[in-house]
Order: sequence, then structure tokens, then C-alpha cells
Amino acid sequence: MLGADGLNLALMIADSGIIDSAVNDLMARSQVMMMAENRGVTASVRNHLAKWHGQVKRRITRVCETERFQHELGLYQQVIYWDEATFFKQIPEIIKQLEWHSAFYLQARRLLERNKGVDNPMFPHYFCDQWYKSLSEAIRQAQVSELESNKEKVLSDLYQRMETMKTMDKVTESGDASSVGRLWDMASAKLSKTDVRVMKKHAEFLKKHQAVQEIAEQLGRMASHIDDPDLNRAPQEELQMVEEKSDHATDDIVGVHESDDLNKLLPNETLFLAYPELEVVFYKHLVDKRLMNYRMQGKSRTLRKVKAYQPDNKHADIEKGPFILCIDASGSMSGFPEQCAKAMAYALMQIALADDRDCYVMLFSTEAITYELTKQDGLREASDFLSYSFHGGTDLEPVLLRSLELMQGERYRNADLVVLSDFIAPKQSDEMENKVAELKLRHNRFHAISLSKYGNPQLMSLFDHCWAYHPNLVGRLMKKW
Repeated sequence: MLGADGLNLALMIADSGIIDSAVNDLMARSQVMMMAENRGVTASVRNHLAKWHGQVKRRITRVCETERFQHELGLYQQVIYWDEATFFKQIPEIIKQLEWHSAFYLQARRLLERNKGVDNPMFPHYFCDQWYKSLSEAIRQAQVSELESNKEKVLSDLYQRMETMKTMDKVTESGDASSVGRLWDMASAKLSKTDVRVMKKHAEFLKKHQAVQEIAEQLGRMASHIDDPDLNRAPQEELQMVEEKSDHATDDIVGVHESDDLNKLLPNETLFLAYPELEVVFYKHLVDKRLMNYRMQGKSRTLRKVKAYQPDNKHADIEKGPFILCIDASGSMSGFPEQCAKAMAYALMQIALADDRDCYVMLFSTEAITYELTKQDGLREASDFLSYSFHGGTDLEPVLLRSLELMQGERYRNADLVVLSDFIAPKQSDEMENKVAELKLRHNRFHAISLSKYGNPQLMSLFDHCWAYHPNLVGRLMKKW
């Protein structure tokens, strides 16, 4: 080979530390750190930048996929595999193809003119080395330009999230540090004063009606009370000594290969150094990594962290699944039941944040409206839901069918379905009951919260657990089963 391989050039530059420098620069911005420390979200900022690190690395390594770089890299890869005679014969044509495409074009012409008429066997190697450096610098500059553009975008996003988190101080009691991370993921949306006012109203309702908060907390705890060894258990890391095969360990000689390691050089290669006429051949083989070396192999011992799954005889340490909230938005729910339902959904959303669980909301009357409260615009979606006025009739079957369909997928395998309604509706079909029974065997949980004393008992018998919160002056909480 006349030069170094350039196929992984973009990846090598991306791994050289320029992204780490950009991340450190963002973290060092005094305003960012000051706001992060004041809000207690330093870990969230670091995690956010860690994710951005991976995303921007993939983006800048694709810089060399442009037509300009692909053409020049293709020519370079072709040239480095030529021998010296082919190089001197065909390089003028290659240089012509670099015109208008490469920053190396003018330098290449000057190099070729200086060496005109001299067949120096080391010139092709020097030429390819200079070309490699030019390519490397051009790709690096393009990557830095792309990196700076992305850095400004992520900085703007950071400020927006921190401003949203600062606004949410007025809505939530931020003592629970475990909820901050998921709330941070939802904080890219800019909240209006109306959004904040709506959520603050329901936060105050929860303070006045502790029974609603108690139901939500019990629902959150129930996800851990399942004895299911098939569900995923959280791995524990422990340090173990691991033996691995290594070409750097010198336990055994397993063969001979071409390389440039002088410590493993075969004795006969030094014969070139005994004659001045052959000394240049030795150095050429050294540059080309074509000196005959002993191939060594052995075992190295490394201390590394290994994830191990520890069995538990009582309960599996399972991953809590998402909430699917089905909220009756019919006209019969208007008034105090509507306030209870919205406050309950708001409380469950906060629990989902704390437990790192998705929260999928369906409002139903004669039609269904869905909200994904954990996506990037989740906070605004939550505000829209809390601002929705209840009206229309009750039709529970379509929303139940949709919920069962979600639970049959892998994402909702361990989901908690929570239906908030007055349950003034007919009993569901036998087919529906059979589907529910089948999903119960797969450890999906079904909860009902009745906001009326006139709910249909046969309909509520479909659920694993049922709470009744009767919105009267006493506001008593009674768990039926």
C-alpha cells in the first residue's frame, strides 16, 4: 500500500475528542450550570448531553457521505493500492479528476511538477501521505462546521427545557428527584400561562382531596406485587476477572505475518541493513508494514463489570409497564366527577414520571381522543387534556377494545389499565370478558375507579381492583375489593 487506509477516516476524526470538547464547552457555560444547579437537574443535563453526543457523532460521521468526499475518497482508495510504476503512469489523470472537487488539487499539481522526470520510489508514498492529510483536514473542518451548528441547536433546546422546568416549579412539588429525569424529557415544549394555570388548578385540587392522591399511589405500588419469573429482572453489575485471547500477549508463537513491529522481527529481515544498497528496501518494507514478524498470541486477564441476573425466590424485580388511562368524558361526568377524573389522571401522570413509565390517555364518550403524555410535547398534551370539557354519551366498548389491542403488543405487556368512569353503562360481552381474562394471565392489570354510587356492578366485575370515590360532601374513599 502506498498510504494509509481512508475508509474509516470520518470515524477516526469523530473519535478524536472534538465531540467531547463540545460537550465540555456546553457544560462549562456558566448560565447552563447555574440554572442546572438551581433546579437540581444537573444529572438530567448530563444525560441529555450524553444522548446528544451519540446522535451528533452519527451525524458528523455521515459528512463524508456527500458526493464531493465520496468521489475523492474513492480515488484515494484506488491509488493507494497501485504499485510505483502504475502510480507514475496514471497519477496525472487522477489529478485532473480532483479539479473543482478537492482542496488537494493545487498541492497535488505542485508536487507532481517538482518530481517531474524523477522516478523516486518514495515519492508515491509521500504523495499519498500528503493527500491523506489534506483529506483528513477537509473532513475535520466539515465535521467541525456541522458540530457547531448542532451545538447551537442543543444549547437553545437546553435553555428552553430549563425555562419550562422553572415554570413547572409553580405546578409540582419538586421534592421527588426521581421524577426530574422523565419530566426533563417532556420539557422541550414551551408552556403558556394558560397551560401552567390549568395544571396548577388540578394540583391544588389534589391537595384538598387526599383520597384521590391515595388511590393513585396505591395504583403505582401495585405494579411491584407480581410474582412472574418470565418478566425482565433488573441486572446487577459485579466485578469479575475475565480471560481473553490477545495478540499483544506473548505466551506463544503461533505463526508469521507481515507487520512493522521491530520487537518481533524475524532475524533474516535484518540482512537488508547489512548492505547500504538494500537499506532503502528495509525502510520501505517498514513503512508498508511488510516486514516479516512473529505472530504472538496469549491470554490477558482483565477486571471488568459484568451484568448478572440474581434469582429471587419471592418476587421478580420487574420493569413497571405503562399506564393506559381510559377516562369517561360523557356528559354524566360533568361537575365534580370531571374534576376528580382530571386530578386522578394528573396524579397518575406524575407517578409515571417518577417511575419512568409511559402514560397513554384515552378520553371516551361517543368517540375517543388519545394523548401520549410522555412524548416530547407531553406537557402541552397534558394541558390540552386537562382543558377538555366533558360532554356526549358513554360508549365503553371501543376504548376497551383499543386498550386490549395495545396490551397484546410487546410494549404494553406489563401495562396497568385504569378506567375512570361513573360506570353507568351495560355489561360487556362474553367475548370481551374472555379477552380480558386472557390478558390477566399475561400479568396485565385492570383497575376501575368509580365516581358514582350508581355504577353497574356487573360491568365493574370485569376488573381486578375497583375503587369507589363518591363525590359528595364527605368525599369518602371505599375500596370494594
